[in-house]
Amino acid sequence: MKEKQTKESLDQEFWNSKYENNLTGWDLGEVSPPIKEYIDHLQNKKLKILIPGAGNAYEAKYLIDKGFSNVTVIDIAPRLIDKLKQDFKGNNAIQLIHGDFFEHNGKYDLILEQTFFCAIHPSLRPDYIQKMKSLLSKDGKLCGVLFNREFIGGPPFGGSKEEYLNLIEGRLKVNTIEVCYNSHPARKNTELWINLQKH
Repeated sequence: MKEKQTKESLDQEFWNSKYENNLTGWDLGEVSPPIKEYIDHLQNKKLKILIPGAGNAYEAKYLIDKGFSNVTVIDIAPRLIDKLKQDFKGNNAIQLIHGDFFEHNGKYDLILEQTFFCAIHPSLRPDYIQKMKSLLSKDGKLCGVLFNREFIGGPPFGGSKEEYLNLIEGRLKVNTIEVCYNSHPARKNTELWINLQKH
């Protein structure tokens, strides 16, 4: 079962079917409130920002509306990327990449985490942390939300603060990992805000 889930978690047809059949229960239909508040406090509009597994890319749209000029989105579902290319047509502030996050190369000042971590099989989490570390520029940050709850089956796959700390510590500096006070009502008390930094 683990092998099947691992494969499905990274299979573009699996995720294509989710979007085509509107099986997107994780989709809030808007910017995640904790991420929105974090973006509102960012001063440097030239930050190089990556959003992996961005889904319908509400966060990317919000960043661009706020004047950020260097946003990259990567997602494994080609039909989703095709849709986003239409949504952002002619906008030079965003780069849209159809591809596998684990094969992506680049350096970013900020990586925003919103329902990507929970979409990959837990067996890939050490690889996720290592890849994030390699993609962050010096002093770059990985910020966003992780689920603070368990799920039956998956994806999504959940976890706890203690579990995440065991995964992160020694690899990235933990500035913050606390229960979100400003989650969307549908996720109240089930999210942790993370602010991690390469050092």
